[in-house]
Amino acid sequence: MTEEFETSESSAASFDIKKFLFRALSYWKLFVLLLAIGVFFVYQKNIREEFSYRLGTKVSIEDDSNPLFTSNASLTFNWGGVTAKVQTMIVTLKSRSHHEKVVERLEFYKTYLKEGRFRKQDIYKAAPFRFYQDNSFPQLINNPIKITFLEQDAFELEVAFTGSTASVQNYITKEITHVDVPLGVFKRQFKLGEPIQLPFLKGVVRLAENRNAALGTTFFIQFNNFDGVVASYNARMAISNERTSPILDITLIDKNKEKIVDYLNTVVDVLSEDELSRKNQYVTNAIKFIDEQIARVKVEMTDNVEELNDYRKENKIYQLDSDGTLLNEKLSKYEEEKDAINKQLDYYANLKNYLLTSNSFTDVPAPSIAGVTDANILSNVSKINELSVQKSKLQYSVKEDASIFSDLNRQIEGLKNVLLENISSVSSVLRRDLESVYGNLHKLESEFNKLPEDQQKLLTMKRQYSLSEQTYNVFLAKRGEAEIIKASNVSDILVVDKAKNTGATVLGRNLNVRYVFAFFAALLVPIVIAFVLTFLDRNIHSPVDIEKLSSIPLLGVVGKNPLDDNLVVHRKPKSAVAESFRAIRSNLQYYYRTKDFDGTKTLMITSSVSGEGKTFCSINMATVFALSGKKTVLLGLDLRKPKIFGDFRIKNDLGVVNYLIGQSSLEEVIQKTAVENLDLIVSGPIPPNPSELLLGERMKTLISDLKAKYDYIVLDTPPIGLVADALELLDFVDASIYVVRQDYTKKDMLNFVNEKYRSKQIKNISLVYNGYDQKAKYGYGYGYGYGYGYGYGNYANGYHEEGKAKRGVWHKLKSMFSKR
Repeated sequence: MTEEFETSESSAASFDIKKFLFRALSYWKLFVLLLAIGVFFVYQKNIREEFSYRLGTKVSIEDDSNPLFTSNASLTFNWGGVTAKVQTMIVTLKSRSHHEKVVERLEFYKTYLKEGRFRKQDIYKAAPFRFYQDNSFPQLINNPIKITFLEQDAFELEVAFTGSTASVQNYITKEITHVDVPLGVFKRQFKLGEPIQLPFLKGVVRLAENRNAALGTTFFIQFNNFDGVVASYNARMAISNERTSPILDITLIDKNKEKIVDYLNTVVDVLSEDELSRKNQYVTNAIKFIDEQIARVKVEMTDNVEELNDYRKENKIYQLDSDGTLLNEKLSKYEEEKDAINKQLDYYANLKNYLLTSNSFTDVPAPSIAGVTDANILSNVSKINELSVQKSKLQYSVKEDASIFSDLNRQIEGLKNVLLENISSVSSVLRRDLESVYGNLHKLESEFNKLPEDQQKLLTMKRQYSLSEQTYNVFLAKRGEAEIIKASNVSDILVVDKAKNTGATVLGRNLNVRYVFAFFAALLVPIVIAFVLTFLDRNIHSPVDIEKLSSIPLLGVVGKNPLDDNLVVHRKPKSAVAESFRAIRSNLQYYYRTKDFDGTKTLMITSSVSGEGKTFCSINMATVFALSGKKTVLLGLDLRKPKIFGDFRIKNDLGVVNYLIGQSSLEEVIQKTAVENLDLIVSGPIPPNPSELLLGERMKTLISDLKAKYDYIVLDTPPIGLVADALELLDFVDASIYVVRQDYTKKDMLNFVNEKYRSKQIKNISLVYNGYDQKAKYGYGYGYGYGYGYGYGNYANGYHEEGKAKRGVWHKLKSMFSKR
């Protein structure tokens, strides 16, 4: 019949706030325990707290133009303005490649440690020694290497290995490999300055400048994964920049302030060097091109001068006549013009091919090296070179699909198209000029052919040498100018406020706040537990619950049985429990009078399930009737699970079952009890067909015969929620009591009897609340009474055998406030 106890909407109670609050208060011991644990945990965490610090530096992105860039300079380098430089610098500072350079320069993948109270602490430069590793050799990583100084110039190296292999890293190639190592603790002694050559470590230990290590002191060296260190510093560095401002605020968080200072300053130094290198790249390309040309011309000059001297010696011609000298000067002039034009045409041809076939334009030499003076070409070549260098740098730090690349590519493509048009138009003009020079040369060559053959050859050789010498001098001059420009260039990075170990911001939180969190965490656990249990709780915990769940009247409230048997009214007639049964008896008698029941009164006591105190109530209700001087019989009709015989120390071998099957007479099954006026009929042997026996004619005869003998008949029946026997006995009784037990009966169990009561299938039924405990953790410790009550009052204690009730703190506080 379990389906009959399913929750119905009508009986589903809402969330009980009061019950939740009292339940939560009942867990105060758990709260105190959790609070103690939380305070202890926070205290231990606080004393182990290692504070971090934040320091910063300020730099300004400037547009420092070289003062040597004048209109008279034959080498022209146009750098543009500050536009987009700030964002480029921010991207560079956040790039992995930039931090790799800084970590590598500072060797921050290597840490010096000292054992502290709770952990190994990074002491950085405070270590009295330095380990100079062989970077070409892989070093042990992620495992501290212990250094103990034994003498002034000797130390012991110790490493604990947990496996047969260990990870090592080469800090040049950054490759991580594994080497075989001895399992356990490895120890070996070395002298200061003595090379350490181990399979997992190679280098030398030397004392730091002006430092000594005390004997017996212990330190640690630890190499870490290079990429991990780089990622850590990259994540802990922050860059802020106000919009339209050229100022960058660079901050870093670390546990060692000296490391912050060195790292920030090196970050700026590397950025400045890279920016200056990028800024000088155009000049560097020009110097490289000039050096190549100088080397080539120098070879030509050497060959020309040797050929000229050999010819003079061989033909003994050392001096030209005046006509030959004049003619040679004119020819040299036109040869220089022709050479200059050809040089420009060659440059344009190479530049055009470079623009059409290359995706990178960072290696374009300065146009002015080839004698190009066109302002548009000078400016555009400089701009395309600048954009290409910027794009090249960003490729190492920004994803290729970033919008900045699209913008750069668009600008480069536009400049390339403009340059191609400029090259085409300028080349056409140069070709016309070249044709004019060739015409003048032809006229002079006709005059030149009139000279003697030996003089012609000498003039030709001398002219070639003169041209090479002039070209050589031009390139030397341009190289000197480029070197001056490069040397005078300054970075666009201006340090406004250098990082310094002053005023470091401590990032440690207010540790006392943790105690507040511990308090609320300890408070939250009982509250959550109370909420969940209250929400899921389906038990009945107070008489108030019954009033909310059922419209059946509550006849009385019975406290907990203090004895080891059910004869509490008989053994403790002045107890509070006995008084509660007397109150129920009075209410029943009033009920009987209102219903005009004359003669013998019959009472059936049942419950939902076994264990709710049905037999306890049956015995004590029969006892209070008997003690009032009324002849009473207690009839045990729970034929399936008989109980009442045990409390009266009576055997269960002869009872109702024997009478119903005609085996025994009524007088034979009635047994006397120690209680005056109370007789007992036990159930007897368990039959195979209890329901059929209770429905038979013998049952009617039994009740009729008992009514002739007794004033009160009390029927102890099976649980109504488990079997239908109790329902079949309703026709024999005047009133019924349905027992509900505190903290035991489920709320859903009342649905069945409620439905029967609403449909009027059950009449004359009342509820009794059993097992009431005013000190229960749900907090319903108030005097519950409607005239039938438990007798809770200050005066009531004097009437009960238990004496004065103990009053808890809660009741004292409540009474104190109630007096006010």
